[in-house]
Amino acid sequence: MTLPEWTKPGIYGAIVGAIILAIVGFNWGGWTTGGTAEKLAQDRADEAVTTAMVPICLTSSKADPERAAKIAIINQATRFKRRDAVMDTGWATLPGAEKPDRDLAEACMEELGLDAT
Repeated sequence: MTLPEWTKPGIYGAIVGAIILAIVGFNWGGWTTGGTAEKLAQDRADEAVTTAMVPICLTSSKADPERAAKIAIINQATRFKRRDAVMDTGWATLPGAEKPDRDLAEACMEELGLDAT
């Protein structure tokens, strides 16, 4: 079967156009793959759960009889160790969890006003 002479440049143009469209779409058009979209959704869900759990951390800190001493320890810690210090207080441990949550500790620290240097 013989194809007309104009089909060869047309096919090449369609292929090059599709490649350019894909590059522009993924880089600047906001297109994402399924994996990227799922990761983004998981990150947003984790952030929402952390935000919802901050009141538990705040309540734990207010109910702690050693609150003043623990806050003093947190304030004495270096800026990079403050999150670990909040985790050591136990305030960032959710009910039923075995260990504290790092993201919750950071959010709780921010709400308590302990993140200032």
